[in-house]
Amino acid sequence: MSAGIPGRPSPAVARLVVAVIGLVFLIPLVAMLEFTLRNTAGGHDFSHWAALFDPDRARGYRVLAQGVQNSLLLAVISLAIVLLLFFPTIVLVHLRFPRLQRALDLLTVLPIAIPAIVLVVGFASIYRVIGQAFGSGVWTLALAYGVLVLPFAYRAIVSDLTGMDARVRAEAARSLGAGWVTVLVRVIAPGVRRGLLAASLITIAIVLGEFTVSSLLNRTTLQTALLQISKSDPFVAVAVSLVSLVAAFVLLLIVSATGGPPRRRGHRHTRSSSSSVTPTDSARATVPAQSPKESARGR
Repeated sequence: MSAGIPGRPSPAVARLVVAVIGLVFLIPLVAMLEFTLRNTAGGHDFSHWAALFDPDRARGYRVLAQGVQNSLLLAVISLAIVLLLFFPTIVLVHLRFPRLQRALDLLTVLPIAIPAIVLVVGFASIYRVIGQAFGSGVWTLALAYGVLVLPFAYRAIVSDLTGMDARVRAEAARSLGAGWVTVLVRVIAPGVRRGLLAASLITIAIVLGEFTVSSLLNRTTLQTALLQISKSDPFVAVAVSLVSLVAAFVLLLIVSATGGPPRRRGHRHTRSSSSSVTPTDSARATVPAQSPKESARGR
């Protein structure tokens, strides 16, 4: 029986910890599901879930549909900000301006250290100018969400960027004639795929679950719509919240399944082909071939 690795728990302990953590997360979800299945007359049924698709009640749930659409739009715009603005900036600072990394680390911590209500006070004056220049559409809220997402997306990307030794790869690609866009897309991005997926998941989760900024800036999003619906129909509000939580959990599973390093099938094939060589074949390969004259002399 082989000894375990020092500092690593046994498989039984690891399974127990995962089971306990899964139970802690599962109990609130089951409680929410049980609440949505309650019937006001007694018992349990799917009447509250069927009400979500009832055409006669569509008018009362119009604010909820608008909140879902606005949140999905904000998630797409915020995700574009993370991938098209934050990611190139982080890579540029990491490769070309390493002295600015400490300042950038400190800057990205501020949205976590500053309370959301204080951020909204600062956003109010900025959005007044944005409203005069570009209008007060719901898409402008993505600028504030970009600030809220920055600390988490930055940490997710930088952790993978540091572990892959990006400077060496970028210099090698540049020495072979690749441009900066090619280095960013074909060299750096595949190496930080897990970090980009994690940053994308965090961005979507924060946008779909944010309430304070959207409420104080008078924007209709999923959370503000759920608050309005809960005043008239709490069962539907809890049902939609449950669906959003399950969707976020499914996204997390997808990131865990697809974010790992690719499997090296060619390496295994090479080993199997090399191991299939017999000793007689190797011996034949080591014997030099004789010329026709040498073979005639031997005869």
